[in-house]
Amino acid sequence: MRALVTGGAGFIGSHLCERLLDSGDKVICLDNYRTGSRDNVEHLRDSRDFEVVKKDLIVPLNFKVNRIYNLACPASPSQYQKDPIGTIKVNTLAMINVLELARKTKARILQASTSEVYGDPLVHPQTEDYWGNVNPIGPRSCYDEGKRIAESLMFAYSAQHGVDIRVARIFNTYGPRMSADDGRVVSNFIVQALKCQDITVFGDGSQTRSFCYVSDMIEGFVRLMDAEDFTGPVNLGNPAEITVLDLANKIKKMTGSSSKIAFRPLPKDDPVRRRPDITLAKRVLGWEPKVDLETGLRETIEYFRKMVG
Repeated sequence: MRALVTGGAGFIGSHLCERLLDSGDKVICLDNYRTGSRDNVEHLRDSRDFEVVKKDLIVPLNFKVNRIYNLACPASPSQYQKDPIGTIKVNTLAMINVLELARKTKARILQASTSEVYGDPLVHPQTEDYWGNVNPIGPRSCYDEGKRIAESLMFAYSAQHGVDIRVARIFNTYGPRMSADDGRVVSNFIVQALKCQDITVFGDGSQTRSFCYVSDMIEGFVRLMDAEDFTGPVNLGNPAEITVLDLANKIKKMTGSSSKIAFRPLPKDDPVRRRPDITLAKRVLGWEPKVDLETGLRETIEYFRKMVG
């Protein structure tokens, strides 16, 4: 296959590029480096089957590919709230450009959507047929509603132009190559613990999340892209649920840190509970996570230990 990975220099995107190259695909990694990093794909540059293109998706695309993985979008609140208009554009104008490329080249396209389409859910765990509880004008809406319209565009192009689509709804993913300052809870806690700084927990820490190790997520992407006659959306995530406070204490213990837990006000519209129902992924894709939280955290902690010294 000749694959285009937009957002390919990002945390998840770089792991996907690596997996596709290992599978024998030719890979074009496209990124504007606003949240991605050249360092994430530096080890792949010697491959003759790997090409890196610095480009903004707001500009129309012209590549000869037969697979498109669209991962281009800032993914943590601190990133996407810095430029809410830009976040909306990447999920609308840029999304149209990526879909137009898929239409012209007849490429199969996978959209990396998000559990945030469910908002602060009133249904638990979240199933794919749940329509969500999203504040359309809140501080997170640029991302939440942006990803919802991106899904809508995917299905509109499928219905109107016959584009071959796949939609993955990603739940919290973690692992090596996360940015130390991207504001995600796992990276925040690990970096703070390694530096013996206060570990900042928002609210009382009773809110829950479900964390999926990056290698499991990539396996889900590959299986979804290879699946025939199945568009999704499909939840990809780890159904093992943990409170944020328990996660902070676990990371503190695993790092041997002397950090204290510091509580901060809960941000507006922050989801109270988050856990995927992965029944559909198991049945259609034969997929479920293999890496338990402690194993994944150990790998991630070692990555950040080398980074922060």
